[in-house]
Amino acid sequence: MDARVAAVRIRTQALAEELPTHQHPQGQLAMLLRGTVTCEVPGALWMAPLHGGFWIPGGVPHSLRVSADGNACFLFVDDAATVMPQTCCSLSISPLLRELILHVAALSEGAQRDPQAQRLHAVLLDQLVRMPTEAMHLPVSEEPRLRRLINALMRDPADRTTAAQWASRLAMSERTLTRLVQLETGMSFGRWSQRLRLIVALQRLNSGLSVQRVADELGYDSVSAFIAMFRKAMGQPPARYLAQRR
Repeated sequence: MDARVAAVRIRTQALAEELPTHQHPQGQLAMLLRGTVTCEVPGALWMAPLHGGFWIPGGVPHSLRVSADGNACFLFVDDAATVMPQTCCSLSISPLLRELILHVAALSEGAQRDPQAQRLHAVLLDQLVRMPTEAMHLPVSEEPRLRRLINALMRDPADRTTAAQWASRLAMSERTLTRLVQLETGMSFGRWSQRLRLIVALQRLNSGLSVQRVADELGYDSVSAFIAMFRKAMGQPPARYLAQRR
C-alpha cells in the first residue's frame, strides 16, 4: 500500500489563525486538540468535534480558522495512499489514531522516510479509514442576501429575529426567504437556524465554556432548554458528549 502521509501541528496564541481559500492535491484531515477549528468549503461550514476532526478531499477549495489559544494537527494524505470519502465529513478519532497522527507530526522530514515511519504510516491509514463520521456541518450559501443572514447569525447566535423579520430586512417576502433557504441549504429556516446554533454551541463548549454560559450566550431562556436541544440533536446531553471526548 502506498502510505505517503505528512502532518503538521499548529498552536495559536492570543490571536486566531486564518488561512484564506486554497486547495491542494492531497486530502486533508484537520484534527482538533483544543479550541475550535472551522472550515468553509463551497456550500458548507464544517467544524471539528473535540478530539475529532474533519476530512477535506484533495482538490476541494477551502478556508480554515483555528481559534485563539487553539491546538490542531493537520494530516495530509495522497489520494493513492488509501480510500477516503470523496466528500467532506466530520470524523471521530480514536485515542490510538490521535497518538499516531501526533507522532507523525513530530517526526523530522528525514525520519518520515525511514522504514519504521513507513510502517507507522500504514497503521495510521488502516485506522483512519475505520473512523465513524459525524454530522458537524452547516449548509451555507454564497447568495448575497443569505450570506448577510449567515454572517449576522454567526456573529450573534442569540438573535431570535423571525423569518418574517429577516425577510423584511432583506427586502423580500417571507415566502421568498423560506423558499430560498430551502433551495440553497436543503433545510427549512427553523431547522437551519437551529443547526447554526448547535454548531456555535459545540465550538464554545469545545473552547472550555460552561454549559450555563453557552446557553446564556445563545439566548436560551434556561439551561434545561439548551440541554434539551442538544440532547435531541446529538443523542446525549452536553456534559456526557464532552466527557466522552476528554
